[in-house]
Amino acid sequence: MNRVRAALAALAMLAIPASAAPLDRGALAVDLCGDPAAQARGAEGVVRAAADASVEDLRAAGHLLSALAERRLACGSAGALLLDGAGASEGRDALTGAMRPAAEARAPVLGLRQRALVETARAAVALLTAESVAARAAGLATLERRAGAVPDAVLERARDAERDPALRTAITGAAQAAALSSPDPEKRRAAVAAVAAAPSGAALARLQALRNEPAAADPAFTRALDAGIASVERAVRIGDGLAILYNGLSFASILFMAAVGLAIIFGLMGVINLAQGEFIMLGAYATFGVQEAFRRLAPGLLDLYLIAAIPVAFGATALVGIAVETLVLRHLYRRPLMSLLATWAVSLFLVNLVRVAVGTQNLQFAMPPYVSGGVPLYADFVVTWNRLFAILFAAATLALTLLVLRWTPLGLDIRAVTQNREMAACLGLPTRRIDRLAFGLGSGLAGLAGVALCPIYSVNPGMGSGFVIDAFMVVVLGGVGSLAGTLVAALGIGGANVLIEPLSGAVAAKVIVLVGIILFLQRRPEGLFAARRRR
Repeated sequence: MNRVRAALAALAMLAIPASAAPLDRGALAVDLCGDPAAQARGAEGVVRAAADASVEDLRAAGHLLSALAERRLACGSAGALLLDGAGASEGRDALTGAMRPAAEARAPVLGLRQRALVETARAAVALLTAESVAARAAGLATLERRAGAVPDAVLERARDAERDPALRTAITGAAQAAALSSPDPEKRRAAVAAVAAAPSGAALARLQALRNEPAAADPAFTRALDAGIASVERAVRIGDGLAILYNGLSFASILFMAAVGLAIIFGLMGVINLAQGEFIMLGAYATFGVQEAFRRLAPGLLDLYLIAAIPVAFGATALVGIAVETLVLRHLYRRPLMSLLATWAVSLFLVNLVRVAVGTQNLQFAMPPYVSGGVPLYADFVVTWNRLFAILFAAATLALTLLVLRWTPLGLDIRAVTQNREMAACLGLPTRRIDRLAFGLGSGLAGLAGVALCPIYSVNPGMGSGFVIDAFMVVVLGGVGSLAGTLVAALGIGGANVLIEPLSGAVAAKVIVLVGIILFLQRRPEGLFAARRRR
């Protein structure tokens, strides 16, 4: 009964003043209780009045239309009744709210044409009066299917009143589509200009479809259409170019974070660390552990788990790296083939350990607001927050790595041992200890790459294997031990992959990039930036 009372409360608000034109509720009730022609007249009248009627009148009309569609409207000689449900024995008068028996009342039946008109009227009322965004969006979806029956003023009123940005954009698009079908040539030309002012792939398709319509025979309309299509095509090309640059930069950021730790390890110790991808995976799993800890201990601060995971992931993977260097690699430095096989064995051990301990399924991460969604910038180009987070995180990692290597005692020791290990040992530097700390630093940087990958890629035990080859390509192309070379090579390889992939596919793009690297190294084996060494 609460629903009926709420409906009747809205129907009874006859004395509320409003600046909009009133809608005759009594006449509407009579029409909806009448024959099919009267029902069609009533529904069409609601749609026509939706542009000017007050919100209270529209809500009252919506209650009547809903009752008719749901067989809850009972019509008798004393007037219309709103029932609590189909077949109820009594109901409230649609205008006075008085309780009356429904024994002598009949429930009008809608034909197919009348039901379509009633649904259109209900959709218009929902678009203008519904409280939830979902209900308004559903109303818009219904109106888009019957755009020819909706006055332009209804969509304009809904657009001006809408507060949700996404839904307002959708209403604008629906209004433009309706205007493009208008019989008024001036209105169609204005609609073409409005569509061209908001360029996108959908706008281009919408304008191109008009070339086959009879209105295209009008020379003025054809000129406006051609100018609009040319403008949108140019904007879409620019937007696609920006998207390629943005995606290439984000992919290069991920490659740099995956390769920077390997550059330090390979440049200092000459160890081909095939477990570097698994250190990335461990960083991602450490991030998941931090998320679960926040979920249980501080659910109100869950959005901050990515920030809190940065030191945890770095520390955890650095400790694992130090343990691997201490237990395995320090015995194999002068045997490069054995160190290669040992790191491969470590990678297999870590992958299977995680599979047994956690499982093989992809981990589910809660996406904080600062890595969710994005903002449309130009045409179809959207700046997504998760990729922007990866780019900024990679820039911060580069700055901190440069700080460590250039202005800390550890960085000075690493650079000295990289240039001449024997001379550094003769000067008293503990080269074995430096190797251990450098391996831990490189492993920790890989863990940071795992943090950046969580909002973008699927996290599972085998996620790291896809980054090892790319990381080695970056290190070798940039120059062994060169941080600047690693950055430039990551930008080059990332950009080349993104440029070639749409033309030839992902696999062919990697093959082409690899062949290009091989040809370059034939001419310059030391890479882009050769590390300075003393001999």
